[in-house]
Amino acid sequence: MPSSYTSLTYHIVFSTKYRRPLLVSEMRGRLYEYMGGIVRREYGTLLEIGGVEDHVHLLTRIHPSTAVADFLRVLKSNSSGWVNEQSLTPNRFAWQEGYSAFTVSESQTGAVRRYIQRQEAHHAKQDFRAEIERLCEHHGLTLDAEHFA
Repeated sequence: MPSSYTSLTYHIVFSTKYRRPLLVSEMRGRLYEYMGGIVRREYGTLLEIGGVEDHVHLLTRIHPSTAVADFLRVLKSNSSGWVNEQSLTPNRFAWQEGYSAFTVSESQTGAVRRYIQRQEAHHAKQDFRAEIERLCEHHGLTLDAEHFA
């Protein structure tokens, strides 16, 4: 019987709506746990999650039958709904439209994991825009100026 073998690992980044600093450290742990549950429910594996007040990074494996856009639609809508149900922010919470998703080879998984773990120290030196520009450049992508409009 034929079998299929996949290793579909992604580094995913997305921000809060208008990049508002709503992901305060006191709520991040709970949010990350909840997001991990969504990933598992979608037959994925969360390898690492982290971020700062205005965005989140995930290192995740996605089931081969799931399109990245569909996975992120479910993850973002369910997690923002949960934040609002739990009243974890003073105003209505939402994620920014769009996302960045980069494939990660098995040989680079450890480096990306460490990068995500060090987000707070990293952002003491570099803002979100510079980070996305660097990631896009590293992956041979041209950043659309409207991404930051």
